[in-house]
Amino acid sequence: MSNQTLNLDDRLYRYLVSHSVHEPEVLAALRQETAQHPMAQMQIAPEQGQFMALLVQLLGVTKALEVGVFTGYSALRVALAMPPEGRLVACDVSEEYTAIARRYWQQAGVADKIDLRLAPAADTLTQLIEAGEANSFDFAFIDADKSGYPTYYELALRLVRPGGLIAVDNVLWSGRVADPEVSDSRTAVLRRFNEALYSDDRVVTSLVPIADGLTLAMKRG
Repeated sequence: MSNQTLNLDDRLYRYLVSHSVHEPEVLAALRQETAQHPMAQMQIAPEQGQFMALLVQLLGVTKALEVGVFTGYSALRVALAMPPEGRLVACDVSEEYTAIARRYWQQAGVADKIDLRLAPAADTLTQLIEAGEANSFDFAFIDADKSGYPTYYELALRLVRPGGLIAVDNVLWSGRVADPEVSDSRTAVLRRFNEALYSDDRVVTSLVPIADGLTLAMKRG
C-alpha cells in the first residue's frame, strides 16, 4: 500500500505499459518512426496518449484543439477517439514535422477530422475567437513552446465551453520545477504558470503525474 504516487523504475514502467496500453498499429508505427527523430523527446508517452483518448471519449468530445503537433501522435490519438463527425484544429509552425503527421493521419483514415493550421498558435487561436468559436470546444491540449503557455492557456480558456477540459503537458518538467537550483527561463515560466493555474478559480484542476506531468483544467460554468 502507498499513500503517495509511486516512483516508477524501468521494470515497473514496462509492467505499466504492457498491462495498460492498447496501441493501434498505426500509432505504434508513428511512435517508432518518431523515436528515430533528432527531437524524439518531444513525443508524448503512449500511456499519456491513451489516457487523453479515454478523457476524450468520456467527455464525448466532438470539437477539439491542439497547440503543438510535432509528428502528430497526440492528434492521431484524439482523432481516433472522436466520432466520425469530430473536428480537431491542430496548431503548429513546422511543415517538416507535420509532414510526418499528415502521412499517418491519412493512413489511419482520420485526415478529414484534422484541420492543421501552420501559423503561430496565438494567431490561430485569436482568429478562432474572432470567427465566433469561443465557448465551443470540448477539449484542448497544450504542448508547445513553454514561453507561450500563459498565452495559449488564456486563449484556450476562451475557446473551451463551460465543462470543457484543457490538458497542459510537461508541467513537472522532469522534476526541474521543484528544484530550487534550476533557474533557466523555461523552468521559471512553468513554475509561474503552475502557480497561476493552481490559484485560477475559473477552472477546477488536477495535476496528474503521468509522463512529464499533465495538468487537467475543467472550465467552470
